[in-house]
Amino acid sequence: MQRIAIDERSDWRDTAREYGFHFHTIDGEPYWDERAYYAFTLEQIENDLEAPTAQIHEMAMALVPEVIASEALLTQLAIPELYWDYIAESWKRSDPHLYGRMDLAYDGNAPAKLYELNYDTPTSLYESAFFQWIWLEQQLSRGVLPARTDQYNQIQELLVEAFGSIAPRLPKPLYFSAVKASREDQGTVEYLRDCAEQAGLATKLIAIEDIGLSRDGRFTDAEDWVIEALFKLYPLEDLFEERFGPALPQSGIQLIEPAWKSILSNKGILPLLWERNQGHPNLLPARYATEVDTPAGWVRKPFFSREGSNISMHMADGRQILSDGPDGAGPFILQASHPLPEFSGNFPLVGSWMVADRAAGIGMREDQSLITRDTSRFVPHVIVA
Repeated sequence: MQRIAIDERSDWRDTAREYGFHFHTIDGEPYWDERAYYAFTLEQIENDLEAPTAQIHEMAMALVPEVIASEALLTQLAIPELYWDYIAESWKRSDPHLYGRMDLAYDGNAPAKLYELNYDTPTSLYESAFFQWIWLEQQLSRGVLPARTDQYNQIQELLVEAFGSIAPRLPKPLYFSAVKASREDQGTVEYLRDCAEQAGLATKLIAIEDIGLSRDGRFTDAEDWVIEALFKLYPLEDLFEERFGPALPQSGIQLIEPAWKSILSNKGILPLLWERNQGHPNLLPARYATEVDTPAGWVRKPFFSREGSNISMHMADGRQILSDGPDGAGPFILQASHPLPEFSGNFPLVGSWMVADRAAGIGMREDQSLITRDTSRFVPHVIVA
């Protein structure tokens, strides 16, 4: 694994405009950054990233029926009792799921370590699945990269295939929804909508704020048409707390991601993963936080934090690194400290993608901080021969 500096394409912004990549710059700073790329060997990809991703996914999925069957575990995960039966029925029906991303720390030598599962509303999808592939193709065609250079990236192909597989089980049309003001989230759902249409699905787009509730408890669009199937880039735990949340169980709406994904998108699952698989080379020790302070050698994370918010890192050498955010109320887990590796002053995080139940590809995010945030840069990657 290497970080290799490279000249950016002089016309990449025109390419981004052509393909609708409108969030490549955030607050005047680069989010998409092609002034470097990460290079892996095929062995590193297959043995150190792809295989562990599939194995971690299997271990995580095995926890879902265990949690559903245990009121104690559902309580431990801070899932509201109102939704316990709803979640259980979603699992028993085998409501289909689409995708997820697990975040891994990996230095090219030691085993990759799981930081967390982003299994409900994972972002950085468009740039992982599509735009870094465009970068690769153009750099190959221009002779900048050696002819045999490849990329670990089947994400789009598998997304289209997954939509095709679940299409017969979905009412028509499939609505796609995200927060109206988020350019990144809107770009992600537009991309996923395009993948669904490639698979032959009829689709519609609606902002999450524009979804209504009829008098008979059905969710509706702005024209009062009933929404029977909805992909929502909006956290399940937030839906559960919304004013219309209690209507979900009886509404008949089919969600993607489904209700049972609320178990795996919760960082409270990490101590359970560790307890059931202690010593696994790709897992970090984790436990539920009972003390107020973060002990040395541990990282404190809220169950429901996203994009690196409200993280407290107390390094073994005594250093403390904190991030602010809106998720500081807890509850919390503690995870053994395992800092990201450093490459030329940058700390890369591997986002390893699952589509349905298949490992699909990776995206790299890097920062000058050990905590990866929503503004951390996305950097392309390659497989070298």
